[in-house]
Amino acid sequence: MQKLEAVTREVLKKITPTPEDRVKMKALAEELQQKTARACEEHGVKATIRVEGSIAKDTWLREEPEIDIFLRLPTSVPRRELGEIGLKIARRATEGAKQVERFAEHPYLEAFVDDVRVNIVPCYEVKQGEWRSATDRTPFHTDYVQKHLAESLRGEVRLLKKFLKGINAYGAEIKTGGFSGYLCELLILHYKSFAETLRAFAAYTKRITIDIEGYYAGRQNEQRLLFPEPLVVVDPVDKGRNVASAVQPQKLFTLVAASRAFLKAPDTNFFYPPKTSALPVEELRNRLENRGTTFIFLMLERIEAVPDVLWGQLYKTQRALHKLLELNDFKLIREAVWSNEKSLNVFVFELEQRFLSKAKKHLGPPLERMKECEDFLDKYTNADSVVSGPYIEGNRWVVMLHRKFTDAVELLREKLKDGGRNAGVAELMAKSFREKLEIVVNSETVEAYRRNRDFAEFLTSFLSGKPFWLETTEAQR
Repeated sequence: MQKLEAVTREVLKKITPTPEDRVKMKALAEELQQKTARACEEHGVKATIRVEGSIAKDTWLREEPEIDIFLRLPTSVPRRELGEIGLKIARRATEGAKQVERFAEHPYLEAFVDDVRVNIVPCYEVKQGEWRSATDRTPFHTDYVQKHLAESLRGEVRLLKKFLKGINAYGAEIKTGGFSGYLCELLILHYKSFAETLRAFAAYTKRITIDIEGYYAGRQNEQRLLFPEPLVVVDPVDKGRNVASAVQPQKLFTLVAASRAFLKAPDTNFFYPPKTSALPVEELRNRLENRGTTFIFLMLERIEAVPDVLWGQLYKTQRALHKLLELNDFKLIREAVWSNEKSLNVFVFELEQRFLSKAKKHLGPPLERMKECEDFLDKYTNADSVVSGPYIEGNRWVVMLHRKFTDAVELLREKLKDGGRNAGVAELMAKSFREKLEIVVNSETVEAYRRNRDFAEFLTSFLSGKPFWLETTEAQR
């Protein structure tokens, strides 16, 4: 307990804004509000401008400040125009700054002003519950947290956010699929401290359900039907919404395991992970060639899409390629997708083996299913694809069949030469596959590894497989 308190005190000193930080951020937020208001006037747009998010709720991290400016537009604005109006105003308000178009339910702008990340987001000015877009709830979230989160708990929120960032489970954007800032605030509101939140997740078995406002008191069955996810946090401002719905299972279970490790051996490394050092090229080559498995890398160059759209397409394509390999009997051990969102996108599949036997055993129906047996025999008795059989094995028909594909690389080349849309590949990825399909195996990836340091660090971590915080825990044993 003493070690835990010492570690959290040390981290809290680093992440809590100083009075000077607060003055600076307040001034920048006010300046951005004014610029946004002027941009609205210039474009003849009537809007209420509000600062939202962690700055408004005083749960922001000193090292990573972020300002959210919301344009609350009248409901007379057509839904299809909401995003474009917001982008037009945001670009004018942050003119001269680096700008990145993002996408949630509709487009919005991310800009970097004085090294501070700024999000300018459009929404509708509505009454609670009369939502026209997903972002309409945000001002109500801000009001709720400002009203209910005691000043003494703001540091606990900061600790939870920083911990989640450290284990790569913070952020509800598509790329991460983790915990949002608002979700962190609600968890602290419920559990009352960072340590108790971690203890709750460390004790996770099958499901965590939190309903701060008690909307479903005595109606647990209804709640379970409405929210089937393994983590449910009912939105206090919208009882029909699970704030944790965007949390991917892997991120939830990462928090569960990391919480157990931290509570057993508290360390600042959980909040400030050590930087990965890329393996020397020859060591990488040796590991890939002598691991006893096959690594297949599909390389794509720049894809023109905003990051959230890009990652949505990357993940959809990853699932399609996973299914394609599995349906053709290739056994996947691990997989991942990586992108620098600029010039390089990589799908990684680690297989037990690249090549399969030319024939495979195919089980038919049990003999008690007479009609299915007749259909099976009609199909395979004289089929060209049959190597042996049909024959009886135990209580069922069995046949040996020629495989259509025995080489995983050949399978991918054949199915992706037209883009792979029939296999479920996402549209932008399919276009890129048609233009240039680059598949490399094992150490053939060395060229890309040498060329891109970020990819090299990613692949080094992927090969290790072990989360850094597990190594931290082992070091303290």
